[in-house]
Amino acid sequence: MTFYGIIGTQNPYDTGGDMQIASYRFDRVEFAGSLGDLGTLIPLSIALVMVNGLSFTSVFMLVGIFYCVSGFYFRLPVPVQPLKVVSAIAIAFPDKITLPVMSATGILFGVFLIFLAGTGLIDRLARFFTKPIVRGIQLGLGFILITKGIALIRRPTLFIGNTGELLIFHGLSVNLLVGISAVVLVLFFLANRRFPAALVVVIAGICVGVPFGSFHAMQWNFGPTAIHLFRPHVNDFTTALFLLVIPQIPLTIGNAVIGTTDTAQTLFGKGDVTARVSNRSFSLSMGIANIAVGLLGAMPMCHGAGGLAAHYRFGARTGGSNIMIGILFIVIALVFGKIGISLLSSIPNAVLGVLLLFAGLELALLVRDLRKRQELFITFLIAGIGLATTNMSIAFASGIVVARLLQWQKIEI
Repeated sequence: MTFYGIIGTQNPYDTGGDMQIASYRFDRVEFAGSLGDLGTLIPLSIALVMVNGLSFTSVFMLVGIFYCVSGFYFRLPVPVQPLKVVSAIAIAFPDKITLPVMSATGILFGVFLIFLAGTGLIDRLARFFTKPIVRGIQLGLGFILITKGIALIRRPTLFIGNTGELLIFHGLSVNLLVGISAVVLVLFFLANRRFPAALVVVIAGICVGVPFGSFHAMQWNFGPTAIHLFRPHVNDFTTALFLLVIPQIPLTIGNAVIGTTDTAQTLFGKGDVTARVSNRSFSLSMGIANIAVGLLGAMPMCHGAGGLAAHYRFGARTGGSNIMIGILFIVIALVFGKIGISLLSSIPNAVLGVLLLFAGLELALLVRDLRKRQELFITFLIAGIGLATTNMSIAFASGIVVARLLQWQKIEI
């Protein structure tokens, strides 16, 4: 089923030039593409629910709403992801990062992003993000996604949070065998529009997990988990600012705002299709979403170049992809909230890893439009530091310093 808002004569799955495509498509290819970013979303969101005590329904209901709104407005498969630095710190220090602190983080981050969009400061900051620096961030994130994907494939346990008995088959872990099989499936179905790769591999993974106890001892209690309205205290805002918000800012500006804008215009061209794509619009959308997140004590969220590459890699080309996955998450949140963790945890680690692996490859390949040695030097420097430290803020800052020094000293590479 297809709804046409912007109509052109080209195949809607070709993306050369300033083409015009259908605004919304609702078919299995778009749905398969919507699954492409699960490898980032599911592990972090489930960890935040299990470790930090966030409400499952609050988290996934707001993820679903943000997906739907982004799809309606941008008319593109714009991703919804956890704020990675915030999530990592929160999971690592649950004793310090309480629910009120998470609430304060969402509110502070939302206000900050709205300020950047409203004042136009985000466009001034964008001047520091030249093409080599943006490509370096994208390449570094691509490398990180690839390594994280391989790590999930190599993980000895089959399911998220499973620390029990290892599943071994002829000396190899079942999770590794599932990962190898999933890579083969993705390669076989990657260009197949009738049986989209992401959909095939996710369904196959769930089916493989069932005989190994993915739904073992599940209590089928339906309905949402509790949702609360939060009003953080001053101390919560102070903790959130210094522990979570400030460390997250460089990555969000570089990847979720400027990197996503560049990736969208690179993949879909500059024209009517990406008319609503801009640094300001992404900053504003994330700002509004995070204020709602903060008030309900849910998971702070963003867009992201890697997520967009993931959706694109597995077939998503329109906002219909967002709307379908968004509705699915809303249904899971409201109907299956009490068993939602078990449902989403039934996707094997290796399948999530394969999705990350191919998303990382798609993002890394954006570097192919660079030709000059100096640009490539800066790009690979940032990517290398990002891969070594897994901290794109440090990599970004290092890249800017080196680029300015090369320009100031007029050094040719």
